[in-house]
Amino acid sequence: MTTHTAPEFGPPIRRIFRDVIADRVKGPHPPQAAMLFAPEADPFWKDDSGFLGDFYNDILHQDTCRPDTAAGVPLLAALACDDRVPARQRFNAVELLFCAATVAERKSAGCWPRTPPHADPDSEHRARKAVQSCTPDLLSRWPVECPAVRLALASLAVVFPTARTLPALTARLRGVVEQHPRGTDIGDHARFVLVLATRDDRQILPAVEAFTDVYWKGTARGAPTRARALHLLGQMLDRVESTLRRAHPAP
Repeated sequence: MTTHTAPEFGPPIRRIFRDVIADRVKGPHPPQAAMLFAPEADPFWKDDSGFLGDFYNDILHQDTCRPDTAAGVPLLAALACDDRVPARQRFNAVELLFCAATVAERKSAGCWPRTPPHADPDSEHRARKAVQSCTPDLLSRWPVECPAVRLALASLAVVFPTARTLPALTARLRGVVEQHPRGTDIGDHARFVLVLATRDDRQILPAVEAFTDVYWKGTARGAPTRARALHLLGQMLDRVESTLRRAHPAP
C-alpha cells in the first residue's frame, strides 16, 4: 500500500489521523491503517463516529487481543503523541493502550476463578510488550497534556512502574488531588493511582475494596490484588472518558 498517493478525502478526524500516521509511522503500515488510506476498507468512510469505533475495535477487538493487536500499537502511540489530534482522541488512544497492556490481568480478575473466554496469551504478551516500549515517549508528554490525558498517562505509568517514573508520578498527582476532592471522577482516579504507585498490597487491597463501592463492578476477593486493581482502574478510566466526552463532544 502506497500511502503518499492516497486520495485526500474523508471526514475531518480521519484526515487528521491519516496525516499523523503518514508523518510518524514510517515503513510498512500495519493492517489497521487501511481504514485511514483505503475507502474500500471501511463502510463508514464518511461517518466519523462509525470510523472511530471501527478503527479502535480493529486494533483491540472488543477488549480482546488478537494476533495483529501488537502491530496496531504504534498507530495509537503516534496519535497519542501528536497535538493535531484532539484531546478526546488522544485520551482514547492512551486508554486503549492501557487496555491492550492489561487485558490478561483485567479479564482474569473479572472472570476469577474461571479462565477468561477468548484469551490469547501470546497475543496479550506481545501487545503488552509493544505498549511498554512506547510508554516512555508517551509519559514525556505530561507537561503539555490536559488533565484527562494526564490521568490516562498516569494509568500507564503504574502498569509499567520504574524507579524513575513513580516518584515523578507521585509529585505530579499531588496537585491533581489538591484540586479535585474525593468523590469526583478525577479526584478518585488520582488518589487510586497514588495508592498503586506505592506497590504495597497492604495499601492497595483496602483501596480496591473501598473504591469498588463507588465503581459499580467488583471482582472476586480471591483474585490477585494487582489484577483486581487494574480491573478497577480500567473502570475509572471509563468514567473519566465519559466526563471528557461531555466536555468535548466528538467533532
